Amino acid sequence: MSGGPHSFATPLTELTGVRHPLVQTGMGWVAGPRLVSATAEAGALGILAGATMTTGQLRSAVREVASRTDAPFGVNIRADAGDAEERVRILVEEGVRVASFALAPSRELIARLKDAGVVVIPSIGARRHAEKVAAWGADAVVVQGGEGGGHTGSVATSVLLPQVVDAVDIPVVAAGGFHDGRGLVAALAYGAAGIAMGTRFLLTSDSTVPEAVKARYLAARVQDVTVTTKVDGLPHRMLRTELVDGLERSGRAAALLRAVRHAAAFRRESGMSWGAMLRDGLAMRHGKQLSWSQVLLAANTPMMLRASMVDGRPDLGVMASGQVAGLIGDLPSCAELVDRVMAEARATLGTLPTDARLPESPRDPRS
Repeated sequence: MSGGPHSFATPLTELTGVRHPLVQTGMGWVAGPRLVSATAEAGALGILAGATMTTGQLRSAVREVASRTDAPFGVNIRADAGDAEERVRILVEEGVRVASFALAPSRELIARLKDAGVVVIPSIGARRHAEKVAAWGADAVVVQGGEGGGHTGSVATSVLLPQVVDAVDIPVVAAGGFHDGRGLVAALAYGAAGIAMGTRFLLTSDSTVPEAVKARYLAARVQDVTVTTKVDGLPHRMLRTELVDGLERSGRAAALLRAVRHAAAFRRESGMSWGAMLRDGLAMRHGKQLSWSQVLLAANTPMMLRASMVDGRPDLGVMASGQVAGLIGDLPSCAELVDRVMAEARATLGTLPTDARLPESPRDPRS
């Protein structure tokens, strides 16, 4: 098991039982048992992407992670899913340490998880959302700024993070724009309890993303990462490709036709009935105030991500990405990555002045 002199404790490590204040996010089709268990063994908090699994697959995946490591790990589920209660039951029955949510879970869902001893950590993109889930009993929050991959807002992490830290009295984990130890130190200086990274963990040797797709990420420059609403009607940060350019040029009718096809494909993949998908759509529409066309477009996201992340076909799918993809140039193992980040953090701390003082202002000659 990885470890060593670079470990240090924060409210995040104390809350979750991990050794390092680093979180691997629950990326759909990416954060499977191999990546999560490798992250957990390295001493960070791995989050299993349960939202793209059936309930049967979720239970099997949780058990596979548990068979690979004794370290704590988490599971990401959709709070607005029609079977959210069943998924929560699986987490409780299987002894999962952390429940992660991309949308704010209800007060009742939080209470049920906490009563069972599960740590609840929603991801949020606005101060008011952090205040809401904190008031409902969430144990911590992940704050994602606009630099992050996938669905994202427009406020930069450097602006959003201190807002949230000042607004809530629970541990805050910073996400969006992080990939190294310098970023960890910066986040801690803002008052965060750790950092969450998606793209950086996607680009490891433990990630099951096809090598050809990883190569596309490694070749990307910062300006090759863009935000589009053409996939599912919501802002989504991803690599710019010919497919994405085509989506940007496509009209409403073509987008809706594509969404219908993807909805049918997702129904087959997930085993959901049309009725269950409709119920999820109603919950999604209410929770995000979406139009019906946006609800239909939401079917695009899981299938277009799957095309790239599982099937290795970026010509048919999209590649969610944080802006940091343009700064990443290698594929370390999770153990190597975690050790590197923590060593960089220690080295960075060592370069900071121990007794920093601002220079005195020049004396006004008129005084």
